[in-house]
Amino acid sequence: MPFELQFDPALITGLAARFGYTEDDRCLAAGRAARRRGFYTRDEFLLVCAWKTPRSRPKVAVNDEEAVRRATARALAAIDERERLEALTALTGVGVPTASTLLFFAFPDDYPSLDVRALESLGQKGRSTYPASFWLEYLAACRRLALEHDVSVRTLDKALWQHSKERVTG
Repeated sequence: MPFELQFDPALITGLAARFGYTEDDRCLAAGRAARRRGFYTRDEFLLVCAWKTPRSRPKVAVNDEEAVRRATARALAAIDERERLEALTALTGVGVPTASTLLFFAFPDDYPSLDVRALESLGQKGRSTYPASFWLEYLAACRRLALEHDVSVRTLDKALWQHSKERVTG
């Protein structure tokens, strides 16, 4: 399934500059701490999960400290992208979008956060669940597009989200 920009690539930098959604500083701090330490604490995990989707709170809350530590340590230490994703989605209540967000906050320069707005800007529709293969294709497409257009993955991610928002509200 092709992921193709739905706008002129020359607009990437400007769209990213207009990105109006600010990441929660607490989530960025949690991700930095997790990366340094090698795992998320349960409190950091719950914070990031709630940031991505508040509806997941009751489901992700069933994960105890040891389960969070074990799964997130495996994910953050893995080199293989599928292994990273699957370690996180093995936790109760964590789907691919939330797993992508846990990776984003730990490695903000390397991972986009899977979002229906970004998908729309790549010619894809959002869905209720995403297989690992979809995430891997999305990640590869974002990295390829960022490289092709000489921007960071984060700049591209912001531009994708902003383009969709402006289409809806503009």
